[in-house]
Amino acid sequence: MAKSKYALDEILDIPVNGDMQNIHIRSTSDKNPVLLFVHGGPGVCDRSWVMPKQSEYLADKFIMVCWDQRMAGKNYRADKVSQKMTLDQQVEDMHDVVMYLVNRFKQEKIYVVGHSWGTILSCLYLPKYPENVKAYVGMGQFVNGPLNEKMSYDFVVNYAKEHNDQKALKDLAEIGEPKEGLYAGGLDALMVQRNYMTKFGGGSWKEKENIFKSVLVPFLTSGEYKVIPDLFRYWKGTYHCLRQLWPDVVKLRYDETVKKLDVPVYLFQGDHDQNTPTVLAKKWFDELEAPYKEYVPFHESAHSPIKEEAELWGKTLVEKLLG
Repeated sequence: MAKSKYALDEILDIPVNGDMQNIHIRSTSDKNPVLLFVHGGPGVCDRSWVMPKQSEYLADKFIMVCWDQRMAGKNYRADKVSQKMTLDQQVEDMHDVVMYLVNRFKQEKIYVVGHSWGTILSCLYLPKYPENVKAYVGMGQFVNGPLNEKMSYDFVVNYAKEHNDQKALKDLAEIGEPKEGLYAGGLDALMVQRNYMTKFGGGSWKEKENIFKSVLVPFLTSGEYKVIPDLFRYWKGTYHCLRQLWPDVVKLRYDETVKKLDVPVYLFQGDHDQNTPTVLAKKWFDELEAPYKEYVPFHESAHSPIKEEAELWGKTLVEKLLG
């Protein structure tokens, strides 16, 4: 294996709440502040685009940490599929990861970046354990499950009508609109909606593409995973985490339950996000109480400005957190 150009570049398993979970740590110095990425999904790990796209902007300023969550990515284990996963368990998992980093690098507080489902987990974690977080950065910020799903479904239907996409209209009529955040057809129906949402620019703005391409291409090209056995683990893990957690996720209403956070909050939100609609995120942010807060729009992005405007995202993060 070629020697890394980074002083710190480790992929390792650590003990997490009765489990062993994989993280990738990268930095030019072990004295830099720690930056933990809490990925989306549930089950959609982000290191395939975080490490390749952000290391040149962040690794000399932060200790970057990408964490594959329980049963996601490298952590999927077929012998554990019968074990029940809960939101409370996920919070305790995150706490163990945070404390591992706090203790290892002898830092009282770390930075947390949550993306999509990662914003859900972070906003469950922060009210319980604010003392070890220096600041929270949300991206693709979740707010209200039932309203989120209704607005996202309406977006794809209206787009299909405006562009006379009869196949999309037929497919969307077949799955029907979600009721209380859930589709009658379950995860298969959700994936139909998400695929059109991404294809129509609500997930990726500049390069409209389906979910398969947006996830698979970074997976195959990043060097973060091996095709065998990690590809199998990744896809099995994604669906497993969704099946386990999604019914509880869509019940959440942060516009009612998370009105205050005791850490500085930055919202890095793509203008065109229809996965976690930006109009909901902005309204929640405007009403949120926090010691300091700042809304940072990304005008050429949808759900993932960290990918779509990678350089601007990385440099903006350094400016806001360290400037």
